[in-house]
This record gives sequence, C-alpha cells and structure tokens, in this order.
Amino acid sequence: MDLNYKLYLERANNEIKLADIILILSNSKDIQINIFKIDEPETYYNSVISHSYYCIFYSAKAYLLKKGIKTKAPEEHRKTYEEFKKLVERGIVDEELLKIYDYILVKAETLLGIFKTEKKKRGIFTYRKLPQTNLEPAMGSLENAKTFFKHIRKLSGEI
Repeated sequence: MDLNYKLYLERANNEIKLADIILILSNSKDIQINIFKIDEPETYYNSVISHSYYCIFYSAKAYLLKKGIKTKAPEEHRKTYEEFKKLVERGIVDEELLKIYDYILVKAETLLGIFKTEKKKRGIFTYRKLPQTNLEPAMGSLENAKTFFKHIRKLSGEI
C-alpha cells in the first residue's frame, strides 16, 4: 500500500476547510470591509463549490491509492472518477458516495465550467450566474463534500 494516500487526505481536508472559510467570508460583509478592506463586498460561492469538488476528488484519490489504484494525468479527474465508480460497482464502496461525487461533479461543471473537455482537464471559471445566486448550491456542495470526506476517512480506517 502506498502511504501517500495520507497526503491526499490532508489535501482533501485542506480543501474542505478552505471552502468553509470562503463561505464565511462570502457571508460577512463586515469581514470583507474591515479586515480585507474590500470597498464593495462580494460573494465567492463559486469557489466554495470548486473547493468542495476538490475535497471529493482528493478524498477519492486517497482511497484509490490505499487500495493500490493510481490515477494520473492526462485526464486524471476522469480516470479517478471511473476507478472510484468501479469500486462502487464491485460493492466495495457505497453507491451513495458515487451519487455525491456525481452530483457535485455535475454542479461544478454547470456552475463553473471547471472541467471542460480537453486533454489537460484544466479548470476554467466561466460564471454563468451572478455569484450571489449560488449560495444554496454552494452550501449543498459543502455539505456533500463533508459527508464524502467523512465516509472516505472511515473506509480508510482514519476515524
């Protein structure tokens, strides 16, 4: 077993913490004005969705690595998803986790255009809605990511 899976779990944890911080920042005009000196407060809900997705992505990579399955570029995101899906199909991982992965992947693609089909799968932010309208999807993404991360940690024997 490759012990680097813990690095991916740490990265997933970092992503979920950052998503939480960004949500708090987005919801606090006071923090934006008084601490960050932003003249006109903004929201960053699209970033909450993006970092929530990355929490799920790195959690999945960690679990795959623990199972001896490595995914890498090109198309690392697609490969990671497909390998995780195989574990669900074999009954190793609960189907509900795949549903969360599916849901947040679709949401991220829809709201941000993160994973445009291309060889390098680079993230491209294309705002299709005003950022302020994305509070509800951002909160849903964050909760899904927390659920996914928690279950992957349990499956990995980390909690």
